[in-house]
Amino acid sequence: MTSPVITRPAEPGESRPDAATDPRRQPRRARGLRRSWWGYLLLLAVGLVFLIPLYMLLTTSFKTNGEIYTWPMKWLPSELTFDNVREAWRIAPFGDFLKNSLIVTVVGATLKVLLAIFAAYAFAFLPFPGKKWLFVIMLGALMVPGHVTLLVNYITMGNMGLINTYAGLILPGVASAFGTFLLRQHFMSLPGEVFEAAEVDGCGHLRRLLSFTLPMSIPAVATVALVAVIDEWNNFVWPLIITNSVNMRTLPIGLMYLKSNDGLTNWGVLMSGTLIVVLPMLLVFLCAQRYIVSGLTGAAAGSGR
Repeated sequence: MTSPVITRPAEPGESRPDAATDPRRQPRRARGLRRSWWGYLLLLAVGLVFLIPLYMLLTTSFKTNGEIYTWPMKWLPSELTFDNVREAWRIAPFGDFLKNSLIVTVVGATLKVLLAIFAAYAFAFLPFPGKKWLFVIMLGALMVPGHVTLLVNYITMGNMGLINTYAGLILPGVASAFGTFLLRQHFMSLPGEVFEAAEVDGCGHLRRLLSFTLPMSIPAVATVALVAVIDEWNNFVWPLIITNSVNMRTLPIGLMYLKSNDGLTNWGVLMSGTLIVVLPMLLVFLCAQRYIVSGLTGAAAGSGR
């Protein structure tokens, strides 16, 4: 039992601290807010570090050259102009670049997610010889930089006659060790009673995967898909090596092509080209970011099993 608190009566002439000013009597939430204002200030500073460059990119893309080079700097354009976007589209064939990036991203990310799902399900639920050692080897692939395999992949694609083709752009990157690891950890965190009941009802592995595993793993699958889409869209080195014609290049290489043809003096055109490359992935991330935390949290929960 808790002993009752006995309050000593105030002596004549003695003042009692007011509840509003006594820190011992103030609400715990108010004291916590005062203690954490440094955290809010730090969060604001970090947000500005990321938001200011994006704001400069967006506004510079729609400023005239006179406003871009004006000092002191104008934070808002006096009038929106699309001349920079039209000029960037004229200098570089962004129509071909955009088409190639869409094909490579959609097909490559889809294959990467599908292979990660099937491999993760096998590592999580299927018994086969050497499963633990194969999983350790797959984890070792996470420690190998991707540039180490560039020469081997190029020779392989050349022997198969896939240089300067969509297949050559897509095939070397369809295996995702990170996606397999993340989904396997999430699958391990799912309740085993559901799969035991499905097995009693006679469900095979394919039906268990499609009807039970995937519906319960939407955040994790969305996280893997988002990482795969961003990775394919922003890939620069491999498309630069495997393609040898302008009409097969992707958007990141198209931005370099724009810089080399227009120079570093016309910042409005360069920022417009950069906006064309960045904006689709920014929209995709904003739409899917709510799945990331839950997907990574589920994978972390499964790591202890």
